[in-house]
Amino acid sequence: MNKSLLDFEDLGILFVSNFTLYGSTKKGFRPSYIEAAPAEVSEPLYTEFLHHFTSLYGSKIKIQSGVFGAMMDVELVNDGPVTLIIEKQ
Repeated sequence: MNKSLLDFEDLGILFVSNFTLYGSTKKGFRPSYIEAAPAEVSEPLYTEFLHHFTSLYGSKIKIQSGVFGAMMDVELVNDGPVTLIIEKQ
């Protein structure tokens, strides 16, 4: 947990947009997406973040991205025992 992706030579990162990340379950287990940003707002943010990250680290690590709004099947292996949810208010 004390290493960065930059500390490894053979790893990379995959950025995938996912609107369900902002799902609210305040009223039960069926999430509401009312507060999620519309595509006109969220797609430019996703694209800007991807370009910014690529400009900083593109020469140092492998970077791949999904297609905004597309149906994608993503397979992954979690390497580690921890999932962090970081919330900034």
